[in-house]
Amino acid sequence: MSNLPAPWTSESLSYSPDDRSLTRSNPAHAIARRLVLRSLEAVDHGLIHIVEGGERRCFGRPADGLKATIHIHHPMVYRRILFGGNLGASEGLMGGEWSCDDLVALCRILIRYDQSHRAENPWINRLLRPATHLYHAFRRNTRHGSRRNIAAHYDLGNDFYRLFLDENMMYSSAIFPNPESTLEEASSFKLDRICQKLDLSAEDHVLEIGTGWGGFALHAAARYGCKVTTTTISQEQYDLATERVAEARLSDQVTILLQDYRDLTGEYDKIVSIEMIEAVGAQYVPTFFQRCAALLKPHGRMLLQGITIAEWAFARHLRSVDFIKRYIFPGSSLISVGSVAAAVGTTDLRLAHAEDIGLHYARTLREWRRRFLHRLSEVADLGFDDRFVRMWDFYLAYCEAGFSERYTSNVQLVLARGTAREPDPLWDVQPTS
Repeated sequence: MSNLPAPWTSESLSYSPDDRSLTRSNPAHAIARRLVLRSLEAVDHGLIHIVEGGERRCFGRPADGLKATIHIHHPMVYRRILFGGNLGASEGLMGGEWSCDDLVALCRILIRYDQSHRAENPWINRLLRPATHLYHAFRRNTRHGSRRNIAAHYDLGNDFYRLFLDENMMYSSAIFPNPESTLEEASSFKLDRICQKLDLSAEDHVLEIGTGWGGFALHAAARYGCKVTTTTISQEQYDLATERVAEARLSDQVTILLQDYRDLTGEYDKIVSIEMIEAVGAQYVPTFFQRCAALLKPHGRMLLQGITIAEWAFARHLRSVDFIKRYIFPGSSLISVGSVAAAVGTTDLRLAHAEDIGLHYARTLREWRRRFLHRLSEVADLGFDDRFVRMWDFYLAYCEAGFSERYTSNVQLVLARGTAREPDPLWDVQPTS
């Protein structure tokens, strides 16, 4: 991996031989191929080239700016796509059965196709749905299940995440104040924006649900003088965050707990939760907000940053297990604006301020992917193989495409209890020194 060319693409790794005779000799492959290629004839936004056995077929409209070339290395991928859709395609990519010169463009084209048709997957996917429901049922976010699901993602190790995250170790969308901003500048700007939306001061005791690696807690305590209690259920994150707080000599201001949000007690002036709600699970979202309301003082405020999915796609998202749920974040679930409104409606919280930062996430993911792909030799040194690299490359590209097409987005919501007075609208948030 150390000699990979730049810029790197998914085609830079080794693959099975491209042999059309495998398709000709296997009727199941041939039938699947015919059905999958026929479905691509409906692509009407962007251009897809499929190269297989020296032949090239084109689908879509050349006039659109998006284009991608897929190389088929083994016909099994057609059966995977026919029977597994999104999940099957991703498994084929991880297994080296196909590659693409521009995964982001490909995903954007397919998202546009989905948005145009908004149809169910083929009948065979509906037939398989009970199996995916069963898989998700075993990943429910009970207290024990939540710890297991979180460990599945973060047990990759802190050293892995250091390879591509910013110096604050923020694994969430940054906010870029201008086109020239670096990821580090955008990450700090996002943290200032959160603190200033909550009007944090040295008098505040802030509860953070979802510590990450301590980036917010360190920023808020050092720059705004507040006291922070932050909780996580990831042992890896707890250990590194504790170490970072000690190194910053902020142990008198920052308390780190290894505790489920459902077991927290006390009262706090402010609550912050940055992209942790995706790990809550749709079934437990009302419980999450009810617990937050109980922990917030009568005139307190809360800021939630979370990933949303389009309302029309939300119900389908809940009943399906896609690539992200299967391989990246087991037990996870996105929120929709409507689902949050319904959950908040079960409490005495009210919406005080909302901001959509989804396009900033597309750029954040682009930066993460660029850093990840430029440090593949170090990824290999950590013991990860080509399959893992393909999986993570697809994960980052897939997510960037979703935010670029606004199929998914990212919101910051300020919620208030009682008669809490919100600060003036934040048209000019300034970084602290």
